Amino acid sequence: MKKESPYHVKTVSEQHRILSLPRPYHPLVSVFNFADMQYDTDERYRSVMLDLYCISIKRCVTQKVRYGQSHYDFDEGVMSFLAPKQIVSNIPDDHRPEGWSLVFHPDFIRRHPLNTRIKSCEFFSYAVNEALHLSEKEEEMVIAIMQMLRTEIEKGIDHYSEGVILSYIDLLLSYSERFYNRQFLTRKTMNSDLLVKFDELLSAYFAEKSTENITLPSVQYFSDKLHLSPNYLSNMLRSLTGKSTQQHIQDKLIEQSKELLTTTNLSVAEIAYLFGFEYPQSFNKLFKNKTQYTPLAYRKLFN
Repeated sequence: MKKESPYHVKTVSEQHRILSLPRPYHPLVSVFNFADMQYDTDERYRSVMLDLYCISIKRCVTQKVRYGQSHYDFDEGVMSFLAPKQIVSNIPDDHRPEGWSLVFHPDFIRRHPLNTRIKSCEFFSYAVNEALHLSEKEEEMVIAIMQMLRTEIEKGIDHYSEGVILSYIDLLLSYSERFYNRQFLTRKTMNSDLLVKFDELLSAYFAEKSTENITLPSVQYFSDKLHLSPNYLSNMLRSLTGKSTQQHIQDKLIEQSKELLTTTNLSVAEIAYLFGFEYPQSFNKLFKNKTQYTPLAYRKLFN
């Protein structure tokens, strides 16, 4: 059976229509309460792709929320972020969350510094099961900003409205960044367990490969194994070790390279090709950057 493509939601107005909400007050930005919506039961809308940014906070979560391979241990509030062209799928017919949502078209911020800033907010590319979990006070603060945003939008468009709305969105992003950094700290024990699992996967990958074919694993390979998005995995590792996933993979590569340089007669070029380097010079550069020695100089230390 052919898989249906996600329904493409191009405008704020179209999003309102699908959610059975009144026409938006502003064509490019809207804030709505989930209690006011009624999700269309049309099968076309079980999977959607938005051309919009979407920041949502869901309250009174009745089921434990998945967080990587574990479940989060309190249910005050869950905040999620979607960037344009991301897909939301498996939306149930009885989709009735409690909470608030801000949606805005990229055109609304295109000429504002916020357009550059929002692209650096990596949590927009996190998976749903890595949503931001809020304390009660944090939840109240986010909802208050959402409500002020809606009030400003409903006043209508004047000379000041765009600047005020943009300021509220900027403030919401600032608090979100603070909460995300806090979440990495408060979940340190859980993330430490994930670090152990990552290290085990990394060691197992190289242990299973023969010296005839040790192609480097991708970041996506490990994020899939740990049920995390690539960005979240790298941010988690960086918070614990100061290094990204790619840097951990490179460190393991150097460790394996050292072993081959000191225990085999393989040439530097052969070792480089073994790890998937198209040009030995690239391998030499990485090795020296990591060890302060060229591969040949390192080998000579043991001869």
